[in-house]
Amino acid sequence: MPITLTIPEGLLSPAAEAEAFAGLTEVVLEIAGLSGNAFMTANIVGSINVLPRGHVLAGGKPVEAAFVELKLPEIALATAEAKRAFIERATDVVERAAGGRLRRDHIWSNIVYVPEGAWGIAGRSYDNGDLVDAITASAA
Repeated sequence: MPITLTIPEGLLSPAAEAEAFAGLTEVVLEIAGLSGNAFMTANIVGSINVLPRGHVLAGGKPVEAAFVELKLPEIALATAEAKRAFIERATDVVERAAGGRLRRDHIWSNIVYVPEGAWGIAGRSYDNGDLVDAITASAA
């Protein structure tokens, strides 16, 4: 389940970037109730996009900001409560990693859902049932 963290260069140290990504990963697993699930843990992937200063914008102007995007199959974090929890906790993680160098109101998050059957891992297309089966088999 890809996570993309986009930040301007210099906002986070390499150690803080790693801390933020690990924290975002753990937030997804915890909210989904899948901490320790080998299939899910291995498939929370993503990237940290560090853009040149001046290339992260709000209101059309350069700002110190962070953007968190989480892509999920339709069945994941499906409740309004789960979505709210992810957004709040993801903001907490990035704010903590920034160590006071980033205003909370300059952290934006979104969740993007992939349609049924459009999830792929290792060249295999998974529908929602296939994903549930893989997650369940990993827990056994």
